[in-house]
Amino acid sequence: MKADWVAASVRARSMAQRRAGAGASRAMATQPTLDSAVALLRESSYGQRLAGARGLAAAERAVQETVLWQLRVLAGWLPASGTALARTAAGIYEIENIAALAHHLAGGGPTPEFYALGALATAWPRLRTAGSAEELAAILRASAWGDVGTAGPGPMRDALTVAWVRRLAASAAAARPWCGAACVLAAARIVLVDGAAPAAQVLHLLRPVLGSSWETASDIEGFTAALPHSLQGVVLGVASPKDLWRAEARAYAAAENDGFRLLRGSMPGPDVVLGAIAVLAMDAWRVRAALAAAASGAGSSEVLDAAA
Repeated sequence: MKADWVAASVRARSMAQRRAGAGASRAMATQPTLDSAVALLRESSYGQRLAGARGLAAAERAVQETVLWQLRVLAGWLPASGTALARTAAGIYEIENIAALAHHLAGGGPTPEFYALGALATAWPRLRTAGSAEELAAILRASAWGDVGTAGPGPMRDALTVAWVRRLAASAAAARPWCGAACVLAAARIVLVDGAAPAAQVLHLLRPVLGSSWETASDIEGFTAALPHSLQGVVLGVASPKDLWRAEARAYAAAENDGFRLLRGSMPGPDVVLGAIAVLAMDAWRVRAALAAAASGAGSSEVLDAAA
């Protein structure tokens, strides 16, 4: 591997080591209040942005902004050949911006606060200028996101999410299992939880990964059986659609384990960086689950237990 990846790999491993960790997340989940849980993160990488957060939504936003900032810092250490990986990984934040703008353009309230993507934006500088849902869809079609349909903010988010995980898998082979799991969970939610027919563009994006047999499934057993054999394990053991959150928690845990494996076993290069990105993203997911548990006074988190 070229020497220009060495510094980036060292930085990536260092950033991953500063994660809160599963143990800290479990400790936060047992706290009696959100403030006491946030206090446990005071010295962590999340501490600076959490300092001014008031309420659960603001705390969760601060956690997400921390990871985005870590991505932007990491991108500054990458050689030119790694820029596409960082930009693709940051696509999840661009999706949040696009979805928020689409909701606003559909009459859903004032202009939201967008994530600051900086150089990691795929097409956001142009997208944010859209003055209507039709203009937003047109700009998307002409961008790297491609045609995500015009069926409304919900289907647009689904299409963007599937397009994003497919882009990530195309840019990094190690991310392919994450793509498959994300596609399975998106399809399951649409047909089994929402009870909706997937929008045409969502189907177009899902079919290369999942085939088409699942589209007419009416229960979890039929859905699972209709999936490609290699992906059936994503929802294995899920007894009903209301338990799909358990499959989602398992998928997050599996991605985190893959991230640790990439960090430990890879020579300096893109896989180390991808591993760090996965570990940081999954740590933020655990922290948000823990904060939600503390805010509710539950005393524990079923989500974290399912991911253990």
